[in-house]
Amino acid sequence: MTDRVRCYDCGNDYELGEQAHCTCGETLWLETDVGDFEWPGGGIDDSWRYADVLPTVERVGVEPGGTPLVRAERVDAFAGCQVSLKVEGCNPTGSFKDRGSAVGVGYAARAGYDWVGTVSHGNMALSTSAYAAAAGLECAVFVPSETPPERLELIARHDPHVFRVEGDYGQLYADTLSLEADVAFVNSDTPLRVAGQKTTAYEILEAFAPSVPDAIVLPTSSGGHASGVWKGLRELERAGLIDEVPRIYVAQAAPCDPIATAYREGRGTVTAVDADETIAVSIANSDPPSGTRALRAVRETGGGAVSVTDDETRAAMAELATTAGISVEPSSAVALAGVRKLSRDGELAADDEVVTILTGSGYTERLQTDVGQRTRTIDLADLETELDAIVGE
Repeated sequence: MTDRVRCYDCGNDYELGEQAHCTCGETLWLETDVGDFEWPGGGIDDSWRYADVLPTVERVGVEPGGTPLVRAERVDAFAGCQVSLKVEGCNPTGSFKDRGSAVGVGYAARAGYDWVGTVSHGNMALSTSAYAAAAGLECAVFVPSETPPERLELIARHDPHVFRVEGDYGQLYADTLSLEADVAFVNSDTPLRVAGQKTTAYEILEAFAPSVPDAIVLPTSSGGHASGVWKGLRELERAGLIDEVPRIYVAQAAPCDPIATAYREGRGTVTAVDADETIAVSIANSDPPSGTRALRAVRETGGGAVSVTDDETRAAMAELATTAGISVEPSSAVALAGVRKLSRDGELAADDEVVTILTGSGYTERLQTDVGQRTRTIDLADLETELDAIVGE
């Protein structure tokens, strides 16, 4: 693995850290020589099994990756296809962000940085601060001023320096990458984070080998994770480990869906939208820095982009919790809601094998669930009578 980055669009290359984006305006990713890479063999334990196609870093914190891929037959009827769930909530801090944090923070530690930083609504801030703590590095986290206190409490457990910033979130992302401070920023779609996040695709395809799924569906905000999945698929195709590339579909919340809007309108680039509030806060990015790269990913793999309402997201959350036994945050449930909509629109067939990436756990979210309808107070003496009453319903 070299320390050079390349523009996916025009092909210009640079030294890692030389600049945040290509002179053409598009985002960069690390060059990777897959050479004679083969599946490592044995169980898929963590993302470092793919170290041959990852940057050389200092390994810090609990190892990310090795998350379950669950064939969820009971969800098929809801989804309209054959569903497998990639449960990224099983990562150490509860989201896929750990894959990128392990690489980004680990690289910063190896390079001699004392500080790392990130811009995040929640999951990435939590993940980056956790891995920074494990590496013995100081961490600066920049969050929007309206970030809920319960999320700030989770992030603060790892003792980062938290800055609540008033102003445009998209501009905040760009401004941090242009700072001259001696801080290694590992933002949502920076090359090191994308390098780590591509291992989601590696794990999915290794689990399916020698076949491949028909499609991969994931929720999308900045476009960084979708870029990582696309990068992983491209590398595996070059290595000769897959003959067909699964279709990539990105799902977004309808109140904030710049990538899906560009896709519906047949445009080649993604531009900012005027967003409304959504329960899918973690993916509410009205001006995604890698939006155009994500758009290219879905088009070149024959996939697409879909928007879902908050009610559709709530239905998907309930389905996952009560049918698959998996609690996810709203932003993750957007993916399954998207699968259902794609099936109803004829984009996915009933016999299609579709991997739905559930990016984050719901156990760190405070949701407005009507607990009262699911609970009752009883006297101990009435235990058997009460149980018999509900068992017989």
